[in-house]
Amino acid sequence: MELTMSNWVDATVKKVTWWSDTLFSLVVNASVEPFKAGQFTKLSIMEGDKRIARAYSYVNAPNNPDLEFYLINVEGGLLSPRLAQLKPGDTVLIEQRATGFFTLDEIPPSEQLWMLSTGTAIGPFLSILQQQEVWQKYTQINLVHGVRFNADLSYQNLIHTLINAHPTQLNYIPVVSREEPQQGLKGRITTAIQNGELFSKASKTPSPSNSQFMICGNPQMVKDTTQLLLDKNFKRNRRRDPGHITVEQYW
Repeated sequence: MELTMSNWVDATVKKVTWWSDTLFSLVVNASVEPFKAGQFTKLSIMEGDKRIARAYSYVNAPNNPDLEFYLINVEGGLLSPRLAQLKPGDTVLIEQRATGFFTLDEIPPSEQLWMLSTGTAIGPFLSILQQQEVWQKYTQINLVHGVRFNADLSYQNLIHTLINAHPTQLNYIPVVSREEPQQGLKGRITTAIQNGELFSKASKTPSPSNSQFMICGNPQMVKDTTQLLLDKNFKRNRRRDPGHITVEQYW
């Protein structure tokens, strides 16, 4: 079997946006291969002859040349503290080819689409929502974002632009766990599913006949949320056996 090396190219930093003390977005320009909304690539730096690389989902729509990533600066992390120090004009390495199957062409059509995310894992959903396909494929789209604090609810301008463009189709439901929410629900996504608050907030009753779920976040959230939906008779979505639950582990 022939082995191929990863294809890394220089990316020039265009913009850095800090949303909070630890959350930031990185916009770069680079010559990358076409990708699908929902896919991820890798960013890296070289430390001597050692490459330090991590996977990050695209936040921008595929037709946007400004390549955007949503990151958390992890204290003691190998890569994110270095990325957090980047300034416009600096360079970072990016893998030219994106990967991943967390894309709309893997999701069966349905009436309702539920996008469940925690933290920076809202990124791929924002990429998908900036494409026309999702608005044509689903009647009702529910973007759910679980965070610890209100200040962690980034990308408000973009989200409200999407709401204004699709007021009858898009529900945005923040879920804040560690303080009283300024909008949305208090607690965790899993709790809001268990007690029915999430579906009441959206004024929707999802069922296997009318809904698809995309779940992206920390592994425990993905696991627990998947199990809650399995218990409600939804099933995992696979290419050979289409279902209702499509997941992306985010780290």
